[in-house]
Amino acid sequence: MNHHFRLAVAAALMLGSVGAATAQTLPDYMAPISGKSAAAPGDVATRDVIALNTAMFDLYGDAAKVFQKNILDKHPVILGLFSGAGGRLILYRPGQPPLDAPQVPVVYQLLKSVGHSTMALAEVVGPYVDNPDNKSWRGAMLAYRSRMQSALDALDATPMQADWRDNSRTILQNNIAFMDECLANGAIPFAKLEAFGKKQAPFLAKNVAWAAQTQVAHWMGVLADWKAQLGPDWEKTYAASNTIYVARQNNVIFSVLAQFFGPEAINTRLLLIETVSFTTTPADMLEALTRIIADRSVGALFFGNYHLMDYELMGGDARAAIIAETAKRGMTPFLPPLVPFGSKQWPTLVTPGPGPATIADLK
Repeated sequence: MNHHFRLAVAAALMLGSVGAATAQTLPDYMAPISGKSAAAPGDVATRDVIALNTAMFDLYGDAAKVFQKNILDKHPVILGLFSGAGGRLILYRPGQPPLDAPQVPVVYQLLKSVGHSTMALAEVVGPYVDNPDNKSWRGAMLAYRSRMQSALDALDATPMQADWRDNSRTILQNNIAFMDECLANGAIPFAKLEAFGKKQAPFLAKNVAWAAQTQVAHWMGVLADWKAQLGPDWEKTYAASNTIYVARQNNVIFSVLAQFFGPEAINTRLLLIETVSFTTTPADMLEALTRIIADRSVGALFFGNYHLMDYELMGGDARAAIIAETAKRGMTPFLPPLVPFGSKQWPTLVTPGPGPATIADLK
C-alpha cells in the first residue's frame, strides 16, 4: 500500500473514531494508536505564540530572495572570499554575469606551502614530545618526510625568484634534517623541537613577508582596475569579505578593500562577515550581505535609525540589565564602551597597548 495512502487511511480512522467514541468501544486494532491526549491551555497558547517566531524565518527567507535581486539590480557588489590560493574576488554588476578576478600568482601558494610544512611538522611531533616509549609518530613522519623530499627535489623547477627559492630550500632542508634526527633517535626531546623552531623562525618570517607582498600587490591591482571600470558607480558599490576568528585581525582582503573604499564606507558599504570556517560560498556571502542591508531598512522603519539593526537589538537593554544585576551581586560591571550606531570603526581590535604586534616585533 502506498505510504501516503496508508497515512490518509490512518488519519481517517482516527477522525472517524472521534465522533463514534462516545457510541462504541474502539476495536482492538486501534489500541496502539488511540488514547486521549491532554494539553494544558497555557502550553497550547505558548506554542502558538512562539510559532510566530518560527514562521518569521520562513517569511524572512522568502523575502530575502527578492531583496537580493533588488540589491544586485541597483548596486555593484564585490565579494572577497578566503581561499588557500590567496583569496577569491568576485564582482557583481547590474545586468551582467559575475566576474571572477584572476588568481594570485602561484608563487604565493608555494611560499605558504613551504612555511606551513614546518608548522605541520610541529603538529605531527607535538603529542609525542618527551615521550620516548611512544613510537606511533614514526609512520606519519616517514610519510611526511617522503613528501618533503619530493618538494625539495622539485623546488628548482617552480616559478619562484632565486632568493625566495634559496630561502625555501633552506626551510625544507632544515625540516628534513630535524625529521632524520628524530627518526634516528626514536624520540623527540622538547629541547630539540625548541631549537628547531628558533632555527626556522627567521626563514619562515621571510616567506610570510614575501607571500603577503605578492597577495597585496595582486589584489591592489585588481581593485584599481575594477574601480576604474565602475566609475561613478563605485560610490554605491557594496563589498564584503569573510573571516574566521584567527584571521579577522589585520585581515588581508578586507584591509586591501578598505584602501579603495575609504574610512566612510567601513561598516556601511564595506563589511567584514565572520564565518565559522575558513572557506564559504558566494551564495552564503550574498545571503549574509542581503540580510544586513535588509535589516537596516527594518530598523529605520520601526526605530528611525538605519544602522540600529547592525547591532544586537537587545544589547543596549541587556547592557543596562547587566549593570543592574552586577550591582545586586556586589560585582563591578565589565563592558565594552558604548559606540554610536553607524560607527566607522574597524570591525577588528582597535585598542593599542604594550606588547609585540607584528612578527618583526618578536625579533
